[in-house]
Amino acid sequence: MTTVKVKLTHKNYDVKIEKGLHQAIGEQVRSVWQPRKVVLITDSNVGPLYLSSAQGQLEKAGFEVLPVEVPAGEASKSLTKVGEIISQMAQAGFTRQDGVISLGGGMVGDLSGVVASLYMRGIAFIQIATSLTAQVDSSVGGKTAVNLGETKNIAGTFYQPDLVLVDSDYLDTLTDRDLVEGYGEVVKTSALEGQDFFNFTGKIRSVQDIRDHAPELSERSIAYKAKVVMGDEKEAGQRQFLNFGHTFGHAIELLSHGSLRHGEAVAIGMVTVTRVFEAEGIITQALIDRLQAVGLPISSDLVGTPLFFQHMINDKKNRGGVINMVALAQVGQPIIVPKPLDEIRSMI
Repeated sequence: MTTVKVKLTHKNYDVKIEKGLHQAIGEQVRSVWQPRKVVLITDSNVGPLYLSSAQGQLEKAGFEVLPVEVPAGEASKSLTKVGEIISQMAQAGFTRQDGVISLGGGMVGDLSGVVASLYMRGIAFIQIATSLTAQVDSSVGGKTAVNLGETKNIAGTFYQPDLVLVDSDYLDTLTDRDLVEGYGEVVKTSALEGQDFFNFTGKIRSVQDIRDHAPELSERSIAYKAKVVMGDEKEAGQRQFLNFGHTFGHAIELLSHGSLRHGEAVAIGMVTVTRVFEAEGIITQALIDRLQAVGLPISSDLVGTPLFFQHMINDKKNRGGVINMVALAQVGQPIIVPKPLDEIRSMI
């Protein structure tokens, strides 16, 4: 088993990475929590595959489980759904000594984290990451949020888990597209981390390569993200680097109305922002090579439309009409470039 330790000012926790962990959920959760009531939140994709087994293991370990399955998709990442789950927990008599467990990908993790942070002003939280996106990125670092209307991740909290479990066996039931979407975040992290990791992603030439190397991709990605989060938990400085590709990507994702997945939109966002800021196009071409090798998109007609810029106005990184854009001076050398929205519009 590989363990990445996240050590913060007010909290420490482990990210455990190992094939087969889905068969040891009860003992892993029991290693950090005493028996208590837990709400086990999943979605309609993951639930039919893994909910029954996870619930049975937790109950065998002494936990009282309230299973909650929400519809798959971004529409469930809402304040309405948060309120519904909190109401179910209250009716079931949950107290501050109880807990929330997320069993799913990024959407379920975000939703669960918001629920955990709000119920009675905060109760214990564990993430079991079942998608590649969650395993390499979203399950670690404590950023939780839900969408409001057409604005992505606008209502949320910083709320760290007590434990994160990453098992590449869960990826066996992901479609190729859902797997590859998460690989967009891996390429992002490798470009930020440095040449060694970036060279490693250059060796990934197929979807099967992603599956074969999933544990190492998770370990490398999480190790980098943990290092950044430990240095800047609340995104005051270097944690903004992790937004590489996301400023444009979030706008594209929302405008696509579900036709683009998060990682696909981030891939387009990374290429777009690198093209804008890079003079010679060397990094741009390297990014394109890695993304296209596994079928990720690199462009979209949505970039530069009036609605595209309207979404950027609502971006959380907008400070009085100026947005901190993340670009690459070199692989492993991210930089933050403050740009007025009007200037971004003219550049694109």
